[in-house]
Amino acid sequence: MRSAPAVVAPWVRTRLRAAPGAALALALLVALTACLAAALPRAVDRYEDAGLRQALDQEGPDHTTVRATSSTPEYGTSGEDPAVPFSPGVLERQYRKLLPVVDGAVPVDRARSAYGVTTQEGSTATEPWLPRPTGLPAEVTLVAQSGLAGHVRVSEGRLPRATGRVDADARRTEAAVSTATAKTLHIKLGSVIRVPSVDGLLSVRITGIVAPRDPAGAYWSTVPLLRTPTLERLPDPGPPQTYWHGALLLSPKATLTVMGTGRNAFRYWHFAADTRGRHAHDAGRLRSAVASLESGPGLRQARSLTDPDLDVDTGLDDVVIAFERLRSGVAPLVGVAAAGTATVAVVVLVMAGGLAADRRRAELALLRARGVSLPGLFGRLLAETAVAAVPAGTVGLAAARVLLPGARDAYAVAAALAVTLAGCAALPLHAALAHRSVRLTVPREDMASARPSRRRTVAELTLLVLAAGSVATLRGRGTSAGQLVSLAPVLTGVVAALLLLRVYPLLLRRLARPAGRLRGAVAPLSLVRAGRTRASAVLPLLALLTALTTAAFGGSVLAGVAEARDDAALLTVGADARLDSATALPAGLAARVRALPGVSGVTPAAITYEATPTDGVETVPLVGVDPPAYAGLTARTGLGAITADQLEGRDPHSLPALASPAVARNHGIRQPFSVRLADGSTVTVRITAVRDRTPAATAGDFLVVDRAGLPPSAARPTTLLLTGAHPDAAALRRTAPASATTRVLAEERAGYADSPLQAGAGRVYKAAVAAGAGFAVLALLLALLRAAPERAALLARLRTMGLTRAQGRRLLVLESLPQALLAAAGGTLTGWAAIRLLSPGIDLTTIALASSQTPVGRAVLRPDAWSLTLPALAVVALAAAVATTQAWWTTRRSSVRELRAGDPQ
Repeated sequence: MRSAPAVVAPWVRTRLRAAPGAALALALLVALTACLAAALPRAVDRYEDAGLRQALDQEGPDHTTVRATSSTPEYGTSGEDPAVPFSPGVLERQYRKLLPVVDGAVPVDRARSAYGVTTQEGSTATEPWLPRPTGLPAEVTLVAQSGLAGHVRVSEGRLPRATGRVDADARRTEAAVSTATAKTLHIKLGSVIRVPSVDGLLSVRITGIVAPRDPAGAYWSTVPLLRTPTLERLPDPGPPQTYWHGALLLSPKATLTVMGTGRNAFRYWHFAADTRGRHAHDAGRLRSAVASLESGPGLRQARSLTDPDLDVDTGLDDVVIAFERLRSGVAPLVGVAAAGTATVAVVVLVMAGGLAADRRRAELALLRARGVSLPGLFGRLLAETAVAAVPAGTVGLAAARVLLPGARDAYAVAAALAVTLAGCAALPLHAALAHRSVRLTVPREDMASARPSRRRTVAELTLLVLAAGSVATLRGRGTSAGQLVSLAPVLTGVVAALLLLRVYPLLLRRLARPAGRLRGAVAPLSLVRAGRTRASAVLPLLALLTALTTAAFGGSVLAGVAEARDDAALLTVGADARLDSATALPAGLAARVRALPGVSGVTPAAITYEATPTDGVETVPLVGVDPPAYAGLTARTGLGAITADQLEGRDPHSLPALASPAVARNHGIRQPFSVRLADGSTVTVRITAVRDRTPAATAGDFLVVDRAGLPPSAARPTTLLLTGAHPDAAALRRTAPASATTRVLAEERAGYADSPLQAGAGRVYKAAVAAGAGFAVLALLLALLRAAPERAALLARLRTMGLTRAQGRRLLVLESLPQALLAAAGGTLTGWAAIRLLSPGIDLTTIALASSQTPVGRAVLRPDAWSLTLPALAVVALAAAVATTQAWWTTRRSSVRELRAGDPQ
């Protein structure tokens, strides 16, 4: 009778039923790590996209609109009447031809795009009722732009019409003006403005006053003059000569009438860029497309469709280049935190696999002894871990996509896949390496027997060379070194960990000798035990050192960014708040401002920006102050501190002056020279002190004198410098005159961090450092869990020899502290060394400030004491707390199981 075949249970199902807790723990670890890994590139994409969109929006349509222009053709150049290209029908046909060319390079917002005819120069309007600030007549520019009816709301009257004669010889036409233009230029419904034309005067009657539907849109803001008149100034020397300049909006069909003004009329086609949905990863393609439109194949195609003399211009490429410059400075610094966190996460995954392999050492050794091949063992364990890790990695990726929508998937999928593969392969690789050959006994893995091999020495020297090369390259090339910026701190931490791991046992064994002379066995035994650390301790030490180095580097970066922003804001404002006016402030304003909430002091200053030394040609701001109050302000702000005596003098012929270095070099120290003021009067000053900075003059050169020695017209305050804990910005603006400019230090400080690119990079940096710290803590816990069975067995044996429970607890705590202290000290020193080594090649100005053209200059990376010490102390405290908890739990348990002969420990 044949026996029934034996039923073999599937390996994976059996293992999952036997140890569901281990599979669940692996799944949770892989899901969390995959989620963080996938979230990083998506978060970077999101803040970079937001940064690009904000950069485009901030610059406005006058920079981002693509402008195609063509001047008036002459007879003989094209064989047709010069007026033909200016007709509305031709302009519309050419617009439709250009639209696909531009839209193929830069997405066009068709609803806000327009075309038309205007003039390069304004026409003088001599009507006596038009305002004349300095006696000069106003100027108006005639504009015939398409789509006027769809972009306005008629406030008064009606839209202009093209009636009667509509050509270059027309003598009258109709126009509308914006509400801002009507208010500023005193234009009313029915007003007539006469402007010169080729054969006489052109009378423009105002038939409507209109309000823009979207004043900030491209239709109105590509040429802001259409909606808002400007007060322009003649470039002539002497007293300022200003005049108003506004726009008259003609009917879109009156393009030929504009041509007849003889003011260099030209055709234009404005294509508004559609900034919605712009992605930072397309910035390079967008820049190339713009270059093609401006001076490449795109321009040739556009000229072939319209006019050989067509010019295409836009500031869009400048915006993109500025964004890419900012991004290239921010990205390497964010990469530091990403590289450090990735290193620690990989270490934790490897340690988790090592812990599982250790706990199953006897089982795997039995399988090998019964004939399981090494590939077969690897495959079984890989299938076992894949069942838990692959779904977990998928869940982590899905969670990252849900939490951070609207970003690319490719990098996120790659990062989650890498984490999943690491989670799957950690246990099989550990098992394959540990069971390459079948052994009857378990080899020792402490430092007494595990000597560094030649391969390890070669690997460590290779890492040392790579770290030295990356540091040297970074110091020489700066952040342009690319990924070296991200890898240099991590490589420094890895090299330091390997070095400390070689030195650590030797130091502890030397300390164990004098400790052996102490009373009691706990201290000597703990040092001996700590000195015989397992060879696998390299991974937790590597994780802790990398996390501490990254945290110290990142904390110092964030502290340097905050310091640079504080300095830049203070240099821009000069005090806690500031009121500036081009003319003298009211007499009682200082007293009213001093009574406002949050204001503790007010320092008046009279600033004349057009003071000219008689032996020079360049103007120098002359600041008149009250010496005692100003000296107190400089001491409080730390901007060029002086004493009141340095601005007070008894010489009746000259005023003591504080000067910038350039002014002092030009005019000498203590040598009197005359300064001519804006009203023609002169004062004689002599430089008695030189400072790089001063609160009243926040940029450029300056002269600061006692305003009591100035003429009355120049001594009236034009600026108020305020001090106080929290000045009320709203109350200041309500109290200040309408012509005054109010700046508050806190608002200026916040303005430096308003870029989504900078703010997003800061958030990602903090999140990456926090995740690295969390993984480092997990690495510490895994290391203690891996050593827990061995420690429990040792404690049980020692208790049979008379060791008390209290002594056993102290032994376990003291045994774990040396490695934590080593990691804390090594991490602090490594972080400090990495910052000192890398600081010459790292400029924090890009990530700290919106523009490199700031008064603070170059923001330098410096070690931050709190960032160096707090994480290290936290590691020691956490290690002590975990060891204490483990010791308490171990001493409460019975020692029978640990003392069984032959049982696995």
